[in-house]
Amino acid sequence: MSNTPDLSVSFAGLTLQTPLVLLSGCVGFGEEYTRVEGWDNRDIGAVILKGTTVEPRMGNAPHRVYETPSGMLNAIGLQNPGARYVVEHILPGLPHHETQFWANANGTSPEEYAEVARIFDDSPVTAIEINISCPNVKAGGVHFGNDPCMAARVVEAMRPMTKKPLITKLSPNSADIAETARLVIEAGSDGLSVINTLVGMAVDIEKRKPVIDNISGGLSGPAIKPVALWKIHQTRAIAAKQSIPILGQGGITCARDAIEFAVVGSDAIGIGTGLFYDPLMCGKLLDGLSEYLQRHGLASYSELVGSLVTKNG
Repeated sequence: MSNTPDLSVSFAGLTLQTPLVLLSGCVGFGEEYTRVEGWDNRDIGAVILKGTTVEPRMGNAPHRVYETPSGMLNAIGLQNPGARYVVEHILPGLPHHETQFWANANGTSPEEYAEVARIFDDSPVTAIEINISCPNVKAGGVHFGNDPCMAARVVEAMRPMTKKPLITKLSPNSADIAETARLVIEAGSDGLSVINTLVGMAVDIEKRKPVIDNISGGLSGPAIKPVALWKIHQTRAIAAKQSIPILGQGGITCARDAIEFAVVGSDAIGIGTGLFYDPLMCGKLLDGLSEYLQRHGLASYSELVGSLVTKNG
């Protein structure tokens, strides 16, 4: 009998071969990392495709990306070819037999989000992430994520349009992330992504201008990890009460980071900016995670999830 821990996980009715999920915006439309020598899709539970809208978008003007201490600012602005193009021309060429692919829906109104859900419902994606918290577009996005009632309206609009699991991406910039979690779950969300990027900016001191043309952008990377852990801890009780899984994310670059996220309540682990540091980090992360589980006598990743010990028990 094998002593190798079980790294498969159940998430929103789906079975993922590992807890690792590649995050939207970091791997394009799922084909970018297949060109990296040594890449193996079997290390991945799912890939979330780049944020998609009903109509094509050109995105923001450059500069759109800027490296910061222990992180990165980005303000791409949801550049994408439109949902129908993705379904008709991109999805057919992806290796669906190797891993799962999830859509990432965006819009400027609940009705637009609903239309994206309708388009992706008739496609091979196995789930749809709802990006209600994108901080680098001027309409929609973060405005929905920071208003719990508006966030719920988006989920309510999408829910009748698809039978696929809906996973709502929550904003750390919300005044009450737990209340947002409660309302989107009541509206029909099958899972939560916690967290999206923080809002930040950088300044060129010689020109005395913002580095990012959009002025602000989304801050990701190790710098936001403590915030992400706290926000997952805040939402865990609400999600667990309704048996709603959490995709934890924000600054994960190694097995130790992933273990911390699992302990505070991440049913799956989102990998994003860390891939820019090390494109082959996923295999190393899984090896480290497996070694930790064996050392602590745990038979599966799922046994680690939500095992945080506090003074209150």
